[in-house]
Amino acid sequence: MKEEDSQHETPETDLDFEDDSVEEVPVSARPPDETRAIDPRDIVIPAVLPILPLRDAVAFPGTIMPLAVSREKSKRLLDMALAGDRLICAVAQRVPEKDDPDLDDLHRIGTACMILKMYKLPDGTETIVVHGVVRVGIEDLTSAEPYLEAKVHPRHDSEELSTELEALMHNARHAAHRILELSPNVPDEARIVLDNIRTPGGLADFLGANLSLSLVHKQEVLETLDVPARLRKVHAAMEGQLDVLELSKKIQSQVRSQLDKAQREHYLREQLKAIQHELGQESGAGSEITRLRQKVQEAKMPAPVLAEAEREVERMAKIHPASPEYGVALDYVNWLCALPWSVRTEDQLDVNRADAILNEDHYGLEKVKRRILEFLAVRKLKPDGRGPILCFTGPPGVGKTSLGKSIARALGRKFIRMSLGGMRDEAEIRGHRRTYIGSMPGRIIQELRKAESNNPVFMLDEVDKIGSDFRGDPASALLEVLDPAQNNTFTDHYLDVPFDLSNVLFIATANYMDPIPQPLLDRMEVIHIPGYTHREKLEIARQYLVPRQLDENGLRPDQVVFDETALNRLITGYTREAGVRNLERQIAGVCRARAAAVVRGEEGSSRVTPKSIEADLGPPLLEPSVATAVSLPGVATGLAYTPTGGDILFIEATKMPGNANLNLTGQLGGVMRESAQAAFSIVRSRAASLGIDPADVLRHDYHIHVPAGAIPKDGPSAGSAILAALVSLLKDRCVDRHTGITGEITLRGRVMPVGGIKEKILAAHRAGLKRVILPEGNQRDLQEIPQDIREQLKFVFAKTTDDVLRHAFAGRDGRSKSRPATSQAARPKRKAAKKKVRRRRKTTRRQPR
Repeated sequence: MKEEDSQHETPETDLDFEDDSVEEVPVSARPPDETRAIDPRDIVIPAVLPILPLRDAVAFPGTIMPLAVSREKSKRLLDMALAGDRLICAVAQRVPEKDDPDLDDLHRIGTACMILKMYKLPDGTETIVVHGVVRVGIEDLTSAEPYLEAKVHPRHDSEELSTELEALMHNARHAAHRILELSPNVPDEARIVLDNIRTPGGLADFLGANLSLSLVHKQEVLETLDVPARLRKVHAAMEGQLDVLELSKKIQSQVRSQLDKAQREHYLREQLKAIQHELGQESGAGSEITRLRQKVQEAKMPAPVLAEAEREVERMAKIHPASPEYGVALDYVNWLCALPWSVRTEDQLDVNRADAILNEDHYGLEKVKRRILEFLAVRKLKPDGRGPILCFTGPPGVGKTSLGKSIARALGRKFIRMSLGGMRDEAEIRGHRRTYIGSMPGRIIQELRKAESNNPVFMLDEVDKIGSDFRGDPASALLEVLDPAQNNTFTDHYLDVPFDLSNVLFIATANYMDPIPQPLLDRMEVIHIPGYTHREKLEIARQYLVPRQLDENGLRPDQVVFDETALNRLITGYTREAGVRNLERQIAGVCRARAAAVVRGEEGSSRVTPKSIEADLGPPLLEPSVATAVSLPGVATGLAYTPTGGDILFIEATKMPGNANLNLTGQLGGVMRESAQAAFSIVRSRAASLGIDPADVLRHDYHIHVPAGAIPKDGPSAGSAILAALVSLLKDRCVDRHTGITGEITLRGRVMPVGGIKEKILAAHRAGLKRVILPEGNQRDLQEIPQDIREQLKFVFAKTTDDVLRHAFAGRDGRSKSRPATSQAARPKRKAAKKKVRRRRKTTRRQPR
């Protein structure tokens, strides 16, 4: 019980004050019975009354209520009151937590009460039963010790009845009767008491004391001195409580009817089961449970998975088939039974057969083929070894995906391909938990179910194009899948049981390695597949592309015959790529044109020549080489490595009057801009040693541009080419147009090695370059270049920037057609002088001798 005066539901005659475990309950007040009827008019209210503060209760006139008293001041007040006229003033506190309230902490309207009885409990708390007599207003505090006393004046209700009051009383009494009907555990005497109240003020006070109102609202009713207004407030409160009770009754009725219906259905189902059992029949649900138990036993699951499946089946047996939980559990068990827990294909470990299949499907790619044959040899020596995680990286169209199919055919395994491009939801890998509506396992488990084998070749295509957002990071979810030390216990969120992926041969493909997170890259063995050379493309077109397109377009081999010159023309004039995808499209275009001619009945030669190709595909889209390009001072040819293979970049530099400012354009990234700044700083710091007038350098502004400005470019390997372009501009000398340059430079003049050498050299070869300047540190990378390419290109290795410049200007275009001059401004003077000499010679020849 709180340390304050509070009300009890127990009637006065039934109070058991010897029980110290009594706790605070909601207030319940009632008018006095006939033996204790007190007429407020017969009681003289003194001008000064002792004040009893109430923490969580409001006393109303005409009601009897018990109050627990525990404060020492309040106990002294009771001793004085019981020795006198037993009159006190019960007033609610504004702040219930204050232990020693003063006048400002009390409401100014209270109730003068007569103490009827007092009980002392074993815990020292005193309980009194009081009868509210009349409202009183507190005027001023007269004493604070030993207890509070104040001047008060009574506020009697008017007893005049009017039609409005009678209507208000009728409505309030009707609402109260309805509440009594809807409220459980209300004694019948309450209705009798309600009907015996004749005064409107007494009815409002009785209802206000017994309604479930907060302390503030009860005090508001007590302070409403106008009887009609008080009745309206009480009636409004009863209407709100009545709405709650009616809604509660409606909900209880609905729940009860549903429970009754469910119990009746359960009883009938049990009866039906008993009848069917006596007849030797089984219900549909029972037969389905039996079939599920049989499927679980036939799936040959591991012991932990089997225990989970059996537990779920037993749970289904206790659920009604119409329940949504039954459908969720049924789908889950069906998924467990459908997975290939113990189903696998036998590996065909004949190395010679596998070598023949790989050579039949793909031309070249010796490094990849050798790695697959090594895997077969290890598997034959150690059958229980873990499968490797391979990652094929290279430009588009070099055969990464088709190579996975060939590996599966060589191993005798089933092949699965899953594209990861654009995947952003982690649940695509790990699945959704069964708590979600429509949840399913992830793509890994789904594809294994389709393969019906636990050891397929699983290709994860475009692993470098995985995204991430608020739904998670799929690349992080792949860490467990692609880790041979962890994937034997891969747990899908939907299954929630481990599945062994260690027998699966995972092969990932990517065009570019930079977007792949380092932890994921660390779990894979990267095998780089470079672009094809011209000779390789020719052989691939002859052996694979042409026969396939003839078959797809319904043509016989004798109807279309590609000679070598035609294929060379397609490779050099219509495609410039690292792979062969676009080359196949061009071959398909020629085949479609010949198919249309065959359908129209046109007779003609079946041989495809360069001239007929131009008739079918139009004029060549590309120049076969850059050898026809005109050499100009300020232009250098750089080599670039892109996700689609190697390429060449023309770096152009020009100057105009200014103050040695540098402007860079062409969508250059931050690293490439820094390389240009470093090259410009080298030129300015070493102008004299390079044969450049330092004063002339400071009199101009410089603009470096890399064409194809809509394509972003970045990387450090263009530093050497930018330096050569600047020196070429300032010395008015042309860089050899047959020379490609790559390498990273430092401010000390050193040339640092770069990556992508093979792709850059293949791009230089496709572009028709004759010579390539490489950093000395990249000399070891020439071992990966095919022998025929090495024989057609000349390689020069530079250790310093001086080596780069010496070799860049040592070609056939060592100088421009105009011999060296101090500046471009001298050109008009030289031209004018030459014209004057020629004019003079011409005049001399015309004079007669």
